[in-house]
Amino acid sequence: MIQDGKIAAIGTEISVPEGAQVIDAAGRTITPGLIEAHCHLGVSEQGIGSEGNDVNEMTDPATPHVRAIDGINPREEGFRNAIEAGITAAWVTPGSGNVIGGMATTIRTYGATVEQMILKEFSALKGALGENPKKVYAGKGKITTRMGNAAIFREWFYKAKAYLKKQEAARAKHEEPDFDLKLEPIAAVLRGDVPMRIHAHRADDIMTAIRLCNEFGVKFTIEHCTEGHLIVEQLKAQPNLVGVIIGPTMSAKSKVELSEKTWETAGILAKAGLRVALQTDHPVIPVQYLPLAGAYAVKNGMDPVLALRAITLSAAEIAGVADRVGSLEVGKDADIAIFTGHPFDVQTHTVATIIAGEVVYRNPKFA
Repeated sequence: MIQDGKIAAIGTEISVPEGAQVIDAAGRTITPGLIEAHCHLGVSEQGIGSEGNDVNEMTDPATPHVRAIDGINPREEGFRNAIEAGITAAWVTPGSGNVIGGMATTIRTYGATVEQMILKEFSALKGALGENPKKVYAGKGKITTRMGNAAIFREWFYKAKAYLKKQEAARAKHEEPDFDLKLEPIAAVLRGDVPMRIHAHRADDIMTAIRLCNEFGVKFTIEHCTEGHLIVEQLKAQPNLVGVIIGPTMSAKSKVELSEKTWETAGILAKAGLRVALQTDHPVIPVQYLPLAGAYAVKNGMDPVLALRAITLSAAEIAGVADRVGSLEVGKDADIAIFTGHPFDVQTHTVATIIAGEVVYRNPKFA
């Protein structure tokens, strides 16, 4: 039972209030709304070229002050595709062109404006190591090596540490502390308000991410984590690791650092006890194929329950919104998907998608 956008009751003997709208889901599968754990919905719009490409501010290898919410177009087709697939929320992030790419957000997939969609406005600071920032800045005389990537990261985090000390000293003197737009997001990471979420495919880049985050004592995730199965014990030993977000495994091995990509990674890391989520990296893989990522992970050894959790509750936990979405529990937001069968079955249809208690999609084939 849903009231005021929240789950008010769950069970088989609920007293239905007079005048309530009733959805007959007999014979259907009901799940929490699915959650896309890493994508570029709305900031990298499909099919319109540079006019809709707002995913990377590639003018400086460190742009912590840019915000995904300022580039999201809620009318981008991907949002409709997500809703029709039962996906009710997504972590939307700047791209991986910069070592520090900007502020990511956790949003719902439905709303006329970004303000209506936000679940957590600033839910992580995006970082990237490896080939992407190397390639972007190789011809710009800024960074050309993995050493350079790490140095940029370290430089800005030390600047932010000094910035925090100056602020503390000013407050101790009852003075107004200085404000720096670029350093504030990194300061939030240092304070523990949000994690770093770091794009890293190759095992050595993953270890560099671990080294850097441990140096500054910050919470972090590994995004993609393509070679994570090669360093399981090292990942297990990280107390500040919030989770690993695997994918997009459905894409081609389009660059050197993807050479070890396998569908087995998610299952291996989940079996080791790590919190695992799955991603499409939309528009790399269209967002509506997120359930297929779960299906292929199961086919290649992942526990089916953990695979479902990887596109629901684990994704919500990593995105900082598990208090509101990700599971069907009394008191949580009524973000619900109804399917004809299990969402991992390729022949399953979405019957209806409910966001905050509102039916935002009904499949006309099953009206």
